[in-house]
Amino acid sequence: MQIAFFEVEEWEIPYLQKALPTHTLTFDTQHLDEERAKKLVDVEALSVFIYSPLSAEVLEKMPKLQLIVTRSTGYDHIDLAYCKKKNITVCSVPNYGANTVAEHTFALLLSLSRQIVPSVERTRRGNFEIDSSLRGFDLHKKTLGVIGLGHIGTEVIRIAKGFGMHVVAYTLHPSEEVARKLKITFLSLPELLKVSDVVTLHVPYSKKTHHLINSRNIKKLKKGSILLNTARGGLIETEAIVYGLNNGILRGVGLDVLEEECGIKEERQLLSGKFKQECDLRTQLLNHVLLSKENVLITPHNAFNSTEALQRILEVTVEDIDGFANHKPLNIVEA
Repeated sequence: MQIAFFEVEEWEIPYLQKALPTHTLTFDTQHLDEERAKKLVDVEALSVFIYSPLSAEVLEKMPKLQLIVTRSTGYDHIDLAYCKKKNITVCSVPNYGANTVAEHTFALLLSLSRQIVPSVERTRRGNFEIDSSLRGFDLHKKTLGVIGLGHIGTEVIRIAKGFGMHVVAYTLHPSEEVARKLKITFLSLPELLKVSDVVTLHVPYSKKTHHLINSRNIKKLKKGSILLNTARGGLIETEAIVYGLNNGILRGVGLDVLEEECGIKEERQLLSGKFKQECDLRTQLLNHVLLSKENVLITPHNAFNSTEALQRILEVTVEDIDGFANHKPLNIVEA
């Protein structure tokens, strides 16, 4: 097949060339638009990221197009109705970093539970004194409340079991079979907040999940609990975090995301030059109210950013292309 890749980075090209030796490949670091699409009359497969709006006007410039592989989980930049009408198969990368984000979640938790940051800072100043301010707590036998049971939430549970934690979970679709398989207990959100020593969020952001943790239900949390969020900032009302910290409800908070972030659809956007032009995160977050809190750890929406996760995007993209070429398409997006 003749395959055109857009929005690629230089380091990705050698891998794709090696992984797809029987196809004719072209590469462009820019996004795809109508003008560039006019040059793709012979292209049979197309791979893009989210900054290439694949509207009907763009797609009709490629009469031989049979396959679109978006190197993203989301696909709202693609006109699926047009693709269905023209019998164009659309594939995505539904999961590429579940364990990556789950591991970052525990990195935050362990940093809080064992006072890693203040311990390192004190040692760097040449102070090797140990006192009660550096005293941590065990995860063993603590109750972890997992909100959301997708790929990441499930991976978090797997890791938690390795620490000997008791796990409760909240999801819109609880299942007795899943509860038995994962050896967890499903609870309502208020019940989960009440019994959990650590609460971690792993749900997508939407109108329904906006401020899932808020100034009202923050009061239901156990006194001295830990709150973690590596999903989307808008899931937690910032004022609720401040209230929880100021009133001793929260012992510590670990955040990879903040409510005030620009609109982020895909984590990989954060590595894109186009995103950096559109959104100045530094200016938005530099004076954030939570940055001065010693018991709050904030990382710059970096949970997804591992070598393996980014490599996995390419691997799934290749799998999607090979699957289609062998008449066994994978990860199909239904219109």
